[in-house]
Amino acid sequence: MMEPRTRYPVQTGNRLLYKNIELDPGTGRVLRDGVPVTLSPKERCLLAFLLTHRGQAFTREELLACVWGVTSPQRTRTVDMHIRQLRRKLGPELDIVTVFKVGYRLN
Repeated sequence: MMEPRTRYPVQTGNRLLYKNIELDPGTGRVLRDGVPVTLSPKERCLLAFLLTHRGQAFTREELLACVWGVTSPQRTRTVDMHIRQLRRKLGPELDIVTVFKVGYRLN
């Protein structure tokens, strides 16, 4: 029997649940509506970070530091590309908002 989905990320054991999206950080398995979704390792790390910091806005530099481990300022579109891929692969249910002149936030 499936557990009910919630709007907010809920940690059940090792799994993070958000709406119809489920992430098991231990295995890297991602499900959308119960169907496996293939994400790259960095896409999974970015998704896990956003799920565990829901509602907080992060600059690109902060995301680069927290997810990629890059601490020196760089002009790169890596974060933007990975956010775009997450949106494309997981659909509108993954409510990642672009915060004007700041960066990104998962609602």
